[in-house]
Amino acid sequence: MLGSSPFNRFERPLETGLHQEGRRLTPQRRKILDLFENIGAGMHLSAEDVHHQLMEAKSRVSLATIYRTLRLLVEMGFLHELELSEGGHRFELASDDHPDHHHLVCVTCGRTEEFENDHVVQAGRIAAEANGFKLIESTLNVRAICPGCQ
Repeated sequence: MLGSSPFNRFERPLETGLHQEGRRLTPQRRKILDLFENIGAGMHLSAEDVHHQLMEAKSRVSLATIYRTLRLLVEMGFLHELELSEGGHRFELASDDHPDHHHLVCVTCGRTEEFENDHVVQAGRIAAEANGFKLIESTLNVRAICPGCQ
């Protein structure tokens, strides 16, 4: 069930972060973050997916509010944004469990699957160091066609 919970691990950091920026923890913001927390890390939703799921749960949140809230939650570090080359955006819950994960993205249907690969991370580390950078995270988006669309 969507809703506020005293045990929600984001409640205090979100409320504190919003308060410091002069913003409020609105019921709509809470519902959107609760949705991501309930589905868990590794699930990628578009703004339209969020809107659809909230409507199915009888939560009335406008699509414009969802777009604004997703941007805010990305800025605050609660969500990660996956920008697709076709112009779409997907969002996922930020997680310390898989900081360097990568995505297979179907260019036809948008299906997104995560994978981890130490060679990709190592290649990023080598490239960063060769250019005087310090690697913070490594992500790779692989454009492909999923089995269902082949």
